[in-house]
Amino acid sequence: MVMTMGELWTQVGSLMATVVFVCAIIQQYFPVPLRAHIDRYAHKLTGLLYPYITITFPEYTGERLRRSEAFTAIQNYLASRSTIRATRMRAEAVKNSKSLILSMDDNEEVIDEYEGVKIWWTSTKVMLTNKSFSRYPSNDEKRSYQLTFHRQHREIILETFIHHIMEEGKSVEKKNRQRKLYMNSSKNEWWHKSNWRHVPFEHPAKFRTLAMDPEMKQGIINDLIKFKNGKEYYQKVGKAWKRGYLLYGPPGTGKSTMIAAIANFMEYDVYDLELTSVKDNSELKKLLIEISNKSIIVIEDIDCSLDLTGQRKKKKTEDEEEKEMKDPVKQAAKEEEKQSKVTLSGLLNFIDGIWSACGGERLIIFTTNHKEKLDEALIRRGRMDKHIEMSYCSFAAFKVLSMNYLDVEWHESYHRIDQLLKETEMTPADVAENLMPKYEGEETDECFKRLVGALETAKEEAKKKAEEEAEAAKKAEKEKEAEAAKRAEKEKEEKEAAAKKEEESSIYTAENNGIKCNGVATKEAKENGHMENDQNS
Repeated sequence: MVMTMGELWTQVGSLMATVVFVCAIIQQYFPVPLRAHIDRYAHKLTGLLYPYITITFPEYTGERLRRSEAFTAIQNYLASRSTIRATRMRAEAVKNSKSLILSMDDNEEVIDEYEGVKIWWTSTKVMLTNKSFSRYPSNDEKRSYQLTFHRQHREIILETFIHHIMEEGKSVEKKNRQRKLYMNSSKNEWWHKSNWRHVPFEHPAKFRTLAMDPEMKQGIINDLIKFKNGKEYYQKVGKAWKRGYLLYGPPGTGKSTMIAAIANFMEYDVYDLELTSVKDNSELKKLLIEISNKSIIVIEDIDCSLDLTGQRKKKKTEDEEEKEMKDPVKQAAKEEEKQSKVTLSGLLNFIDGIWSACGGERLIIFTTNHKEKLDEALIRRGRMDKHIEMSYCSFAAFKVLSMNYLDVEWHESYHRIDQLLKETEMTPADVAENLMPKYEGEETDECFKRLVGALETAKEEAKKKAEEEAEAAKKAEKEKEAEAAKRAEKEKEEKEAAAKKEEESSIYTAENNGIKCNGVATKEAKENGHMENDQNS
C-alpha cells in the first residue's frame, strides 16, 4: 500500500516529536556522565550517516583577549570571493579606492571551489545576552566562520587549502588596507566590544616635508628600515620585536608631525594612548593585547599625563588631611586623581615587561617638552632606545619649509635669515606660519620680508628679556647681600643682648645667693663690721 504525501509528513512529524521528547528526557533526568556517553555515541552515529566535515574559525582566541589571525585572513579572502555568490553583503569605503569593498554579511552562506573540490563557507553570529537586569543590556557578539567539505577531500583541505586562504587573505589585506588612528576610551559602552575607537588615518606628513637637519632625518630613516627588516635579528638576540623613541623639545618643534611621518613611512596604524583614561594597570594590559601588529603606540606629553616622575610624595600629617577634607576644591581634585591608578611600575611593564611580547613589529613613542622631569627608569635604553631632540629651526630646516610653502630654493634674503636663525630661537611652527601666504596672490618677497621682521623682533625681545633677567638677577643678588647683612646685624645685636642679659643675671645671682667677694661672705663682712663698731665704742 502506497502512503500518500500527507501520511508521509505525518509520520515524519511524529518521528521528530519523538526525538525531541527523548532528548528532553535525557537532558532533564539523566546524570551528566551518562549524558556525555550518549552524546559521544550520538556524534559517532551522525558521523557515519553524515559524510561532511565542519571546521569552525572563531573571531577571538585566548579567552577572547585577542582577535584570531585566521579569522581576519578568512574575512579578507571571502571579501574577494563572496561578491559573486553571496546574496547579502556589507559595503565599506576605503581611502583612494575607486570602488567599495564588499564582504559577506552575518549568517550568510557562499559556495567556493578549490581544485575541483566543492566547499561551503558560512558566517555565523550569536548574541549572548546577560540575563541580569541592567539599564544598558550587555550584549556580546560571538562571531565565527564555518568551513564545510566532504570527508574524502580532507587531505586537500587541511594540507593545501587552509594555507592558501591564509596567504590569499594576507595579500588582500595588504592591497585594501586602510591605516587607522585609534584612541582609547574610559567609558565601556555596551555596544562596543573594544576599548579602542578608530578613524581613518589621513595625515599627509612625509619625511621629505619634515623640517629638520638632513643628516638626523636620514639617520632616523635608516633606523626605521633596520627595525622593519629585523624580525629574524630580534628573534636571534631574544628580544621582543619592538623599539622605543623619545621625542623631546620645546612646543612647536614638530614632534607630532614626526610621528605622522614615521607612520606614513612604515605604513603602520597609530594608537594614541591617553593614560588619564586608563583606570588601572590591568586595563592597560588589556589595551596592549588589543593592539595589532605593525602599529605605533603614542603617549604624547608623558610628563603631563600622570605623576610618572618617580618622585615619592611625602606622607601628609593628620592636620593636612583634615584641611583637605574640609576644602571642597582639594577634595574634588583628590577624587579626580583617584580616577586613574596607573603606576610607573605598570607603565614600565607595559613598555618592557612580559606582556610587551604579545605582538610584534611595534614602535612605542613618547613625547615631552621637559625630558629632565621624567624618571630615568622610564627613558633608559632598552625602553626608549633612541632619543631624538626636536630643537628650534635651523637654516637647513628653514630651506625645507621654504620649498614646502613657497616652492623657492634660493632667495636674496637667505643670508640674512641664516644669520638671524643663528642669533635667535624660533620654532619651525612659527617659521612656517610667517612663510605661509596670507592671501591669494601674495608675493614670495612679502613672505620672506615678514619672516625677517619676525626674526628681528624675536631677537630684540630675546635681548630685552636677557637684559631684564640679568637686571633681575643683579637685583636679587643685591637683595640677597642686603638680607645677609641685615641677618648678620641682627645676630650681632642678639649676641650683645644675650651677653648683657647673662651679665645682669650673674649679678642678681650673686646678691641673692651670697657669693663671696674678695674671699669673705657678704653676711660675714657685715657681722664683722658690726662687731668692730661695738668694740670701738
